[in-house]
Amino acid sequence: MADHSIKGKVVLIAGGAKNLGGLIARDLAAQGAKAVAIHYNSASSKTEADATVAAIRSAGAEAVALQGNLISAGAVETLFADAVAAVGKPDIAINTVGKVLKKSFTDISEAEYDEMAAVNSKVAFFFLKEAGKHVNDSGKIVTLVTSLLGAFTPFYAAYAGTKAPVEHFTRAAAKEYGARGISVTAVGPGPMDTPFFYPAEGEDAVAYHKTAAALSSFSKTGLTDINDVVPFIRHLVSDGWWITGQTILINGGYTTK
Repeated sequence: MADHSIKGKVVLIAGGAKNLGGLIARDLAAQGAKAVAIHYNSASSKTEADATVAAIRSAGAEAVALQGNLISAGAVETLFADAVAAVGKPDIAINTVGKVLKKSFTDISEAEYDEMAAVNSKVAFFFLKEAGKHVNDSGKIVTLVTSLLGAFTPFYAAYAGTKAPVEHFTRAAAKEYGARGISVTAVGPGPMDTPFFYPAEGEDAVAYHKTAAALSSFSKTGLTDINDVVPFIRHLVSDGWWITGQTILINGGYTTK
């Protein structure tokens, strides 16, 4: 019987320096992970990456921060190679990388579309590919998507549309990697109370999102709190291993599928 506990496991988190990714890194270290490798995109996130590394080490785990822009297959290959060299082959691989664009369909430029597709679809595809090559048997792979995959809404064609392929990537990877005991899932949080959310939204939209979930009145901000998402990630990469090939929307009743 495979060991599905987090204790003693090696973790790789793309986008693991701050916000939800940083909290997941801290949490898994606190749950007894042996080592956590976190990725961050640019030098502007180095301070947060260093703080997350320090927190992981304080929890008793090994930690390393790896910088890179992952929008090429080679960059994702390098990330996995560097992580393996630094802390060993991962048992858990989590991709939180994403980019939001809220804009009218007719105003989205080709350059904007290409960037959204690169960050939200291409990175996810090659992360899943490299995870399939490097994650240990009975491992866990999770990709962050969005609850907008369950919405009927304007202005998010480029964002939700370039996250949508991850559902298909997840199902294919789950089937292909299942023979090795690896579970593969996608997690779609609702609008989260992080700096990732606010720049894309106007005041009216923020006010709407803060009341749109069925449980909004019981949330501190009305939005999805990253602290409420982390326990689900923890479950999926441990005792929840039997869930695979699925997209799980964690949003307090903001959308459903």
